[in-house]
Amino acid sequence: MLDLYQVSGSARDRLAELGRTANQRGWWDAYGETLSYGYSTFLALENDAESERFYGQMIVPGLLQTGRYAEEIIRATLLASPPGAIARRVEARLARQRLLTKDSPLQFSTVLDEGALRRQVGGPDVMADQISHLAEMARRPNITVQILPFATGAHIAMTGSFSLLRFPGPTASYTVYLENMTDELFIESEAESYHYSLAYDRLTELALGQEDSLALAAQIAQEIT
Repeated sequence: MLDLYQVSGSARDRLAELGRTANQRGWWDAYGETLSYGYSTFLALENDAESERFYGQMIVPGLLQTGRYAEEIIRATLLASPPGAIARRVEARLARQRLLTKDSPLQFSTVLDEGALRRQVGGPDVMADQISHLAEMARRPNITVQILPFATGAHIAMTGSFSLLRFPGPTASYTVYLENMTDELFIESEAESYHYSLAYDRLTELALGQEDSLALAAQIAQEIT
């Protein structure tokens, strides 16, 4: 469970403000019975962000997942969950994606390891549909998709996936979100968030450009079907 004292500074202030305005319900509150407190907090922060950068080591980011792909991921990662809870989680994930298509949408960029597209989540049909959806979403002006090919070898983010949220204001502030099997962690310190920002910049340099990335994604889709 997330403790407010795991974070400090502007991120802690932002979380405290979310607590003070709890009577102003967000869309995620409708799914509170199936979402952890930490993940609900992330959704609230994401809703307030102006941009998000995501490095995906093994999975396509939730903001770009199809319903079938999301269901397979949720079913595999939630132990002993009843079907109803899985369905509600899928609904929540798809509702979250409205951030990308609303007026003044979230600016979203992602670097995906090639393995995230080659892993057979749900089988060839599910993956082909997921890759097609990824390419379609990448046509939106607020979304950038890059693939980090296997040929890159070792790189700075081999320890795992992360999200980097940027918030508006006179002085930009950042929050890093890390998720593991049992918990969530928010990192806000300037030095640490700057490290993640530099890491993401390095990943974009190593990854293919968007056009070449989508060409590789299409090639992978052909190979698996």
